[in-house]
This record gives sequence, structure tokens and C-alpha cells, in this order.
Amino acid sequence: MTRVLIADDQALLRGSFRVLVDSVPGLTVVGEAANGVEAVKLARSERPDVVLMDIRMPEMDGLEATRLICGNPETAEVKVLILTTFDLDAYVYSALRAGASGFLLKDTPPADLLSAIGVIAEGDGLLAPSITRRLIAEFSRRPEPASSPTPALDGVTSRERDVLELVAKGMSNSEIAESLHVSLATVKTHVGHLLTKLTSRDRAQLVIVAYESGLVRPRG
Repeated sequence: MTRVLIADDQALLRGSFRVLVDSVPGLTVVGEAANGVEAVKLARSERPDVVLMDIRMPEMDGLEATRLICGNPETAEVKVLILTTFDLDAYVYSALRAGASGFLLKDTPPADLLSAIGVIAEGDGLLAPSITRRLIAEFSRRPEPASSPTPALDGVTSRERDVLELVAKGMSNSEIAESLHVSLATVKTHVGHLLTKLTSRDRAQLVIVAYESGLVRPRG
């Protein structure tokens, strides 16, 4: 059973999300929060698998709540999926840096949202296609990284760097296996090693490391 916490300052939306999530076998809502403070408290007491987190909330916004949840060892295993009506670049980058595992807009079809919860719960990062484009655009506006990868990648093997580069390009494990002519199990092993070595929560965090280290550079 995947346990879900809903954090949104609009009661109607919280109720709608609860009905949607509870309608699916294998998913259950364990709490609702009207602001970031409540979200942090409930995350610590309920230990949900996934938090559906709004960004703009009173008392404490979703970004700070995400930072506190993901940065606390007690709730480090809790995954955060940001849901918002705003797709501004700064929000995307800040949310991922805070530790969010995914970012979707609130106009996402219900079926896609439910699928996203499953993806996040399994430990994979998820970004809406439009958000992915904006995130890459954000990297392209930032100062050029060093000409060679930073020391953060010193412990990463050559093959693991190949895998990391393809992860950053948005490839799935199956696509990476085909590209590198290796088995799916081998790719999964490499991804697991990367998550451990780079202290990353999921693939979304690996994408950030790949760009910030200079291993991958946005085109254009």
C-alpha cells in the first residue's frame, strides 16, 4: 500500500485529490495539510511514501516544507511530488534542489497524476515534458561549469558516467541498456551505484548532478 499525504491550502483541491487517490487500489491518503508547517508535522508523524505538495501555501511554502522533509533523516525516505499551477523556472529548479522527486502541473490528467505517484514511490524522478524543457533552459542560463567534471564525480567509473549522461538526457533504463548494449539488470546496478555514490535520492537528482558537474551541457 502506497501511503500519500496531500498538502494544499485549498480545501476543495485537497478533497478532490483525496477522492482520486483513495479510489485506486494500492493507494491511500494518510493525511491532509493546509500549509507547509502542517505538511512537515504530518510527514514526521505519518511517514507517508509520497507527499503531493503545493508550492504557494500560507505560513510556510511548499519549497521550504520540501527542504525540511527531505533534509531531515527522520523523513529522508519520504518522496515529494510538487503539484502547482505555476511552472516558473525558478520554482522547478528550487524544488528539485530542495529534494523533490518530481514536478507536475495541476492541470495534469488524473491518470497521469496517479501514474506519477507510483513512479515517485518506486524511487524514480519524474518531470512533466514541459517542465523538463524549462529545467534544461534554466541550466543553459547559468554560468558555464568547469571544463572537466567536478570532484563530485571522482568516484564514478567511466561506465557509470556513460549511464549518468544518458539518464540526464531523459533515457529510461531500457533505452540506456539498448544504447550501451548491456542488460537491463546491468543498467539498474549502475544507476543504483550512482544514487549511492552521488548521495542522490532519485533520477531527478542525478540529472541535476550531471548538469552541475559539467558532465552534460544543455544544447543551444
